[in-house]
Amino acid sequence: MRIDGISAEITVIRSGRRTLAAEIRPDGSVTVRAPYRLPEHEIRRFLCEKAAAIEKNVQKQRSRCAESETLPPLTAAELRGLAERAAAYIPPRAAYYAQKLGVRFGRITIRNQKTRWGSCTEAGNLNFNCLLMLMPPEVLDSVVVHELCHIRHHDHSKAFYAEVYSVFPDYDRCDRWLKENGPLLIRRMIAGRQT
Repeated sequence: MRIDGISAEITVIRSGRRTLAAEIRPDGSVTVRAPYRLPEHEIRRFLCEKAAAIEKNVQKQRSRCAESETLPPLTAAELRGLAERAAAYIPPRAAYYAQKLGVRFGRITIRNQKTRWGSCTEAGNLNFNCLLMLMPPEVLDSVVVHELCHIRHHDHSKAFYAEVYSVFPDYDRCDRWLKENGPLLIRRMIAGRQT
């Protein structure tokens, strides 16, 4: 699908969702998620109304993509070093915030994942991406708090976010940093695996 004012190709994915949303992918392409029964002219109208904002973000993503090509890929040795640093640094941060939240967690595993910064299992075990060590400390802490809150809330409900903000009021700014800069770090890791 093409829309005047948006320089990227647009892919529409339909599902059982109730709302319409546009996502700018790390490569600068646009994915629109739409309800099954929503007419195409409604999707086009939505995109035309949002064209300026979508195009601004498409250009921002393309700029980041170009920037990532100038940064060196992470080597296997660098990834191992990040994992070792994370294994020493993250558990004390998790213990600090777990005490503030009044939760207990199981074991912590450090990985180098392409799609997640952290996760929490039903048993309360926590997994974190070693690339967190390349982020500002407050962004890393925001991911730790996010996963710890999943021990009590296994969703992204209002109650979940209320708990996140109760101990980490600056969560939105850190989450924005992660969304804006995280894809660049992931590309460095993926590029390192391909060399």
